[in-house]
Amino acid sequence: MGSESNFKTKGSPFFSSNNNIIYLGNSFSERTGNGNWSEIKKLKAPFDSLPIMRLSVSDKGTYFFDEFKRDFTGDIRYSGLVNGKHEKPKKLNAKINTGRSFHPFIAPDESYLLFDSDREGGYGDSDIYISFRQQDGSWGDPINLGNKINTAAWEAAASITPDGKFLFFNRTVGEVPYENDDYKNVNIFWVDAEIIQGLRPKE
Repeated sequence: MGSESNFKTKGSPFFSSNNNIIYLGNSFSERTGNGNWSEIKKLKAPFDSLPIMRLSVSDKGTYFFDEFKRDFTGDIRYSGLVNGKHEKPKKLNAKINTGRSFHPFIAPDESYLLFDSDREGGYGDSDIYISFRQQDGSWGDPINLGNKINTAAWEAAASITPDGKFLFFNRTVGEVPYENDDYKNVNIFWVDAEIIQGLRPKE
């Protein structure tokens, strides 16, 4: 049985929409018949060797994940599931990727993508953005979630509860700037997920 302590040593957790699988970076654990969790297993190549902080999975089985580099840069990639196998990962477009885009959360139906990024026009440090899937299948311009979510602090790792009602995210708290903090003073916040509907472009 996978233990709680094992989960803490892996990547940022992401639950499948049916709550039966928890993904932990390039690893995963499955819920067993007695309600416990299996031993943590590695994903198949090439994902097993990639420096993934968060891997998010849609109901179609598409992987969306970040690749973290030692210089604190990174981009978001995706890999579709075709005939039971995942395709070679592809990098999302330059609208989403700036070299500092992390912690993707893909909606179960792939209608939108949440991620955090430190980019020009934000509120200070890393902010949370959303990109909506367009009718032609492409991804729209990222939209900053605004000052009800983002501040001069570091906001990151947004996710939506399986029932679609609440948005959870991380924020660094304390004095700005966060010198020598190493992101230790991080709290979890939540808001009504209706904020997403308010940002959705009108058709």
